[in-house]
Amino acid sequence: MFWCAFVVLFLALGNELHLSHATEVSVNNTENKLCLYANLMVNFSVTYEVGVNKSETVLFVLPENVTTEGSTCKNTTSTLKLGFGDGHSWAVEFTKDNKTYQVDSIVFTYNLNDSSVFTNSTSNETKSVTAKPRITNVGVDTYYSCKSENVQRVESVTQTLYDVTLQAFVTNGSKSDTDTVCAADLTSTTVAPTTTVTTTAAPTSTPTLPTPTTGNYSIAPDFNSTACLMATFGLRIGFKQGDKVETINLVPSATNVSGACGVNSSNLTLTSDTIKIMFTFSNDSKKFHLHALNVTVKPATGAAVVAVNTNMSIWAAAVGSSYMCNKEQTLTVTETLTLYTFKLRVQPFGVEKGEFATAVECFMDSDLSFLVPIAVGVALCFLIVLVLISYLIGRRKSRTGYQSV
Repeated sequence: MFWCAFVVLFLALGNELHLSHATEVSVNNTENKLCLYANLMVNFSVTYEVGVNKSETVLFVLPENVTTEGSTCKNTTSTLKLGFGDGHSWAVEFTKDNKTYQVDSIVFTYNLNDSSVFTNSTSNETKSVTAKPRITNVGVDTYYSCKSENVQRVESVTQTLYDVTLQAFVTNGSKSDTDTVCAADLTSTTVAPTTTVTTTAAPTSTPTLPTPTTGNYSIAPDFNSTACLMATFGLRIGFKQGDKVETINLVPSATNVSGACGVNSSNLTLTSDTIKIMFTFSNDSKKFHLHALNVTVKPATGAAVVAVNTNMSIWAAAVGSSYMCNKEQTLTVTETLTLYTFKLRVQPFGVEKGEFATAVECFMDSDLSFLVPIAVGVALCFLIVLVLISYLIGRRKSRTGYQSV
């Protein structure tokens, strides 16, 4: 039984790890020697039209399996072109001088006619956007390394690169063992601890903030329509910067609201000077749930913190109802960023007359939540009684044995 459980757990973990694999590719030159290498992760967020003054946002990742057709290696210019899906591609253009090379541009091409990605798109065009990332001064015979997020926003497309390893103009047909580290990774390097033992301030964190103010947010198709998406909650974000753990509250009065309502997908975007967060909800015709989160935090010092999770299934309720959780909820978006919600209520589909429908309450709010500690207490009492009875029976048998002797 234990072995079966272990096998099931191993397979489950293996599947989860498979989903988190990076995209790794190698390109050979005409002499069949390595000339381009990449191992990286890219998240895409694309907003597209689904009707008159209506749009939806889809989030997807650069898949593990890609083609390299169209990639080229020359003396001073190289192109890494990755094809995937139905007519989509992601291309990196490199140039080189005597001692260094750089990325001149990243061209992302996406096919709006691919209904498996762009559901209900009113366009069948193939569009391209060109980003200009700051990947420069990479030493020849070294590879570029950057664990930090590199966010590129162009028009209606956001690309988030992270865990990047790139090498162009490879010599001797093998990847270099020497890296050129990006500036973001260098600035986030933690300081070595000192040997002083009189201080008790590490690890550092920001002071406890007051409970965030509850904001009321809604999206309407146009100015003359009632809301098609409604949400109310207080929001706090916790994020890591090196060894520091910081928290920040979203201030509703200083927040701009945008978004879109769709048939199968709706999104709500909240933007302030320091926070931008996009909630993407999915509808399977019977139930809705929060499907994806895209969060950017701009702290007072240091680089922006970006977190994307496109594989969520929370805040679920039947279409035509709302989801509510008054108690504090903790949502782990990534290892470096966590969301805390207070007095939450959302309805991304089926809103009528601008009012919330009957709410499906979270477990913490329900009357059943108090039964958990009671059930645990009963189980513990039963265990104690069972142990005591076993002890008494064993002692009685022992005494009987002595008397028979």
